[in-house]
Amino acid sequence: MKIGRCVWEGRVLLGVVDEAQERVSFVQDSFSHSANPLMDWIISGGPGAVSTAGSAKLENVQFLSPFSALRRNVFAVGKNYRAHASEFDKSGFNATAGTSSIPDYPQIFTKATTALSGPYDAISFDPGLTQSVDYEGEIAVVIGKVCRRVSPAAAMDSVFGYVLLNDVTARDLQKRHSQWFLGKSLDSFCPLGPWIATCDEVQADNCMLSTWVNGEQRQHACLKDLIFDIPTLVSTLSQAFTLQPGDLIATGTPVGVGIGFTPPRFLQSGDDVRISATGLGEMRNRVVTVGVSE
Repeated sequence: MKIGRCVWEGRVLLGVVDEAQERVSFVQDSFSHSANPLMDWIISGGPGAVSTAGSAKLENVQFLSPFSALRRNVFAVGKNYRAHASEFDKSGFNATAGTSSIPDYPQIFTKATTALSGPYDAISFDPGLTQSVDYEGEIAVVIGKVCRRVSPAAAMDSVFGYVLLNDVTARDLQKRHSQWFLGKSLDSFCPLGPWIATCDEVQADNCMLSTWVNGEQRQHACLKDLIFDIPTLVSTLSQAFTLQPGDLIATGTPVGVGIGFTPPRFLQSGDDVRISATGLGEMRNRVVTVGVSE
């Protein structure tokens, strides 16, 4: 199932997507009327079927972030593709670089819940605060049930599905503060959507992720190329703390981010960032700047 929040005829609804038929069917179950319907549905166990009534063409429906709010910070993984790990360490923006660009263990950080934004919302920032905003196209894992100290072999039993995520980053803040949380957590720095696809809809090993900026393809990689695969990530996190339904794990970004170019190619006001992945649809976010801080 591919399911997300969308706007149709002025109403916010849950929609089930049929990409082959290019249609969206609208969910009529009781949970669809809650303030955070998709989160509530996943927490309740995500029943295998939903009741729908009415439909519309996919092109006529505007998708929002699948979640209207996050319960907890996004758990994210740094340097999880080999080529990107190398480009990051060579960029001069990694204040915590070690002797090897390839990590021995997953590098975990978080993004604040308030960074959440929709798949077509603007990426906005104050140039008085940062002048090196970068894109990071990623595929995020959505946890479907309580998960504590699971093995990699059992980890996928706790996964509900997958969703596109842009781990937007202020590189200067990331370097200046010698940690990743602040530079990753500005408002609007976590575009998410357009829908969540359940595990049966996406073959992770064959899932291709691509990012374009102003029509130029910058990133293109397969999820099977992760250094630490999804079962390893879920298991690693669950050894330290309990994962909850609705938690997001951003699996990492491939080579091709702005800092990988010489000179770096940071996002500017008016830029168009497009991210897509097999079975997960497409996000398109325009970059805008806001007033300079005092």
